[in-house]
Amino acid sequence: MSYIAETTIRELNDRMDAVALVGDYVRLEKRGNRYWGLCPFHNEKTPSFTVDPERKMYYCFGCHEGGGVINFIMAMEKLTFPEAVEILAKRLGIEVVYENTGGKPKDPGITTRIDELSELYRRVAVSFNHFLMEKPQGKAAKDYILARAINKETINRFRLGYAPADKAWLFNFLSQKGYTENFLAQSGLFFKNNPRTAFFSDRLMFPIADRQGRTTAFGGRILSGDGPKYINSSESEIYKKRETLFAIDLALPELRKTREVYLVEGYMDVIALHQAGIINAVAPLGTAFTDEQAKLLRRWVERIYLIFDTDEAGQAAAVKAIMTSRRNALVCSVISLKNNRDLKDPADILKEMGPEALQNTVKCFINDLEYLVMRSKALYDLSDSEGKAQAVAFLFPYLEILDSEVSREASIEVIADAFGVERQAVLSDYGHYRPGELRSKKTMVPQQSAGSGVKPVRMNEELFLLTVVFFNPGLYPKLLSAFTIEELKDPHAKELFIALDEWYRNDSSGMDDLLSRVKDEALRKFVLERGTSEAFSVHVEQLVSDGIRRIKQKRLERRRAEIVTELRIMRQGDIGHRTADLLAEKVHIDAELHRFKEHNE
Repeated sequence: MSYIAETTIRELNDRMDAVALVGDYVRLEKRGNRYWGLCPFHNEKTPSFTVDPERKMYYCFGCHEGGGVINFIMAMEKLTFPEAVEILAKRLGIEVVYENTGGKPKDPGITTRIDELSELYRRVAVSFNHFLMEKPQGKAAKDYILARAINKETINRFRLGYAPADKAWLFNFLSQKGYTENFLAQSGLFFKNNPRTAFFSDRLMFPIADRQGRTTAFGGRILSGDGPKYINSSESEIYKKRETLFAIDLALPELRKTREVYLVEGYMDVIALHQAGIINAVAPLGTAFTDEQAKLLRRWVERIYLIFDTDEAGQAAAVKAIMTSRRNALVCSVISLKNNRDLKDPADILKEMGPEALQNTVKCFINDLEYLVMRSKALYDLSDSEGKAQAVAFLFPYLEILDSEVSREASIEVIADAFGVERQAVLSDYGHYRPGELRSKKTMVPQQSAGSGVKPVRMNEELFLLTVVFFNPGLYPKLLSAFTIEELKDPHAKELFIALDEWYRNDSSGMDDLLSRVKDEALRKFVLERGTSEAFSVHVEQLVSDGIRRIKQKRLERRRAEIVTELRIMRQGDIGHRTADLLAEKVHIDAELHRFKEHNE
């Protein structure tokens, strides 16, 4: 198995500017030796989020999120550690070196191919945009998009383009730019059985990007002739349609800010919403809303608004999207389009009624259960008991997927009132739908009992000293020269000692690596909260020296008390070797304590 070399991580940690990197996501102001801002991980009005530029760490005193800068990028972009390192390294101009521990080595060509494919798609997108905006061949496509009330600024923001009708043009153009026939054949831009014939021709083109803004695929809308209305690029190393959302790169800043997203069905609907100033809008890519897409959105948002077409297919898709949203812990609402002159989608509303009408439309929504009740009433005949029972049963999958027993109970009440039936009748039928007693889906949190052996984290002399060293790991050699792990009594202090020792002996770097070695989550949160306070960053060498001295002094005092107790319980007159040894040890301890007393004075 390959892994990123420690030399790369060390260079990255040495060169990164924590304030500059975090400042791309949070507006920071300097106060004293630190920078403060509003936390990006929870809503707050008073800044409690702080960045320590020297330690290259962040911590929020409100929600207690914290760690190193690499961890911050992972949290904000929802990346794996290698992905975050690669992005930061590219930004800082650092070569990422991989090492191998015996497994199959990382293919050094994978990253290169991905970069080359993304660059190829970017260049093609630029060429298509030029055809749309400047060439006579693109006039019909340009006229179409302008007629949809999309202005040139939005066209350029989405990099819309036109693929020429000449299916040989793209191959000839790219060949002249130095691309090999073999590379182009594997690019996904040409038919597999005819690698010189462009896959897209005479179509309005929609570049598709990943969340980092890299162009990974295209969608194309037909303008004339026969064929599917829309086609998308086939899947590749850089494009997985179930994991990608159209305009995610453009919507992401607003998603982070609002924690909300508008999900629509197609390219033109997304563009229409953005044109109307609703920029936290995205769309699936030729598929129903998938779990993978929901998980991606869940990284940044808490609530999803569905804006689907008013036709039968759109309403069926809305039901599936509700289930997908709830299954992935997204609160869901549905925006109705039925009061807009029978216009079926956002693109039509923008074209026929203008941006203000579209802005007003998205303010009119109902929660997902209300929508499902309305949908159920439309699907079944409520005039007889069988139809009513079927209508109620239509909602059981929704009840099943809720992750809160309280929400489920409240929803059962809503359903009973909506269909004019007794709550117990709904509950009884639901029990038949899901045989046996209703399962509780509450997340059980283990409680610490008196006999569990799990000790709560409490500050003491040992833990204070280890916390200081933990956040100033350059002082670990000084700690190591004064103590061995066997001399520590507090189990949490011992865990920090072990983490420091592993980190130091492996010649590791960066606070993220050090924090990852603390397996006790409660301890990790405890030291993050305490260690990021000013008390652990001022005169740290003196803090360590004083801490070592206090612990040694208390250890000697405890040992002296043990000796005195043992001497008292010995039989009077017993002056054997044991007594002599204890007395000699006591004399030595008294001398050491005297020196400590003189030092303190």
